[in-house]
Amino acid sequence: MADISQNGHVHTITALVHDRPGVLARVAGLFSRRGFNISSLAVSHSETVGLSRMTFVVVGGDWVVEQVTKQLYKLIDVVRVTNISAESSVMREMALLKVRSNKDDRAEIMQIVDIFRAGIVDVGKDTVIIEVTGDEEKIDALIRLLQPFGIRETMRTGRIAMPRGGAATGTRQPASQAAVSAPDTEVVP
Repeated sequence: MADISQNGHVHTITALVHDRPGVLARVAGLFSRRGFNISSLAVSHSETVGLSRMTFVVVGGDWVVEQVTKQLYKLIDVVRVTNISAESSVMREMALLKVRSNKDDRAEIMQIVDIFRAGIVDVGKDTVIIEVTGDEEKIDALIRLLQPFGIRETMRTGRIAMPRGGAATGTRQPASQAAVSAPDTEVVP
């Protein structure tokens, strides 16, 4: 994924949320209602019992990031939202690729997999499953090289990210509630 698209910058936003049923649906609904597109979404348990961390990739200008952040803070289950796009961060994605393979081309596929420091996690009669971890550009490059063999299926996790150094993700304090109300919010009695 490039740093700039026709719609603006690519932003990585993390949200620490209560680990409760329906939270993901409410967050996805919020993005949908507001017309924001999520390029990538990854969710998992955090280091704190009862809290999960969501990592979003959104495309747009500063206004989009500001609105996404304000809208997320309106959800009762959201504890903290952080835009880590400007921070020095480690960003990774994992993918599983099912590739057509026979005895004649298996050695060539294995060589490509080794170059990318990926691994073969399953071998079938006419396919192999490859696991690769890295940034999106690395995964895209591996996919391009494997396409001539025939990619039967691709599963990607989406981006996860963490700031480098000693600071934990989202250690900055959120803006005050007065500052996070969006101007286009409807009040429903």
